[in-house]
Amino acid sequence: MPDKWTELCFHNESEDYTWELFHENSKTSRYDPQKPTKEILARMSELWESLPFDGYPSILLPQNLAPLNLTLGDAILSRATARSIRPVQLVLAQVATILHHAYGITRDNKGTVFPRPFRSVPSGGGLYPLEIFFHSSHIEGLKPGVYHFNPVQNRLRMLREGDCARELADALVQPQLAMDVSLFFFITAVFERSIFKYGDRGYRFTLLEAGHVAQNMNLVANALGLGCVNVGGYFDREVDVLLNLDGITHSTVYIIGVGQNDPDGHSLKGLH
Repeated sequence: MPDKWTELCFHNESEDYTWELFHENSKTSRYDPQKPTKEILARMSELWESLPFDGYPSILLPQNLAPLNLTLGDAILSRATARSIRPVQLVLAQVATILHHAYGITRDNKGTVFPRPFRSVPSGGGLYPLEIFFHSSHIEGLKPGVYHFNPVQNRLRMLREGDCARELADALVQPQLAMDVSLFFFITAVFERSIFKYGDRGYRFTLLEAGHVAQNMNLVANALGLGCVNVGGYFDREVDVLLNLDGITHSTVYIIGVGQNDPDGHSLKGLH
């Protein structure tokens, strides 16, 4: 009788197990070569800490954040994907609060070996390969459009003006979500920031980091009295085109919808 491991090693050849190849290739070996610190720092100096988007309209985010109405324990225990959600008008302080707690800078790097300030999530090597964009037409004082968050400068850049909800709907497995939420956050990855140091393992680190950011968004939205929908069902290439990403070196890895819980609304299917 073959054991379970043997069975796993002899799949039907017609089945595609690309994920196994990725997982095996992204494992760490004690014999992997280590890059010298000087080389790592030199490469980091060549990479943006956050994409600047110079020349686009700039909006400085408020320093005073919106109050969180739940303790950490209560926010964790009561967190749930909104089964039904509707758009509601938000204020910029609420958006700034979610962004700051999701991926904002929380302390400097003085006295450490890390070359960059620390943010609100753990990051392999302190490399912070992620970017955050969002689309909304429901933020008071902010024009409808697509925006990018720069945590280093604590500001937004408006990259595209106008309501893109219809275009977004076409890029989602559940199109109605684009009409049901107040805004969509797009967590994107500039993979080179991680893989130059960690190789294939860096790709795995990048996806893990996106999960940290998404959980922070969920908890803070919950503490603000808002609902969250975590979206994995989207057509990657179409979302990347909307954000003007090349889809290879820089691509969308997660989408988070935020709105108002609507107990009387229609039920959504998504990640719980």
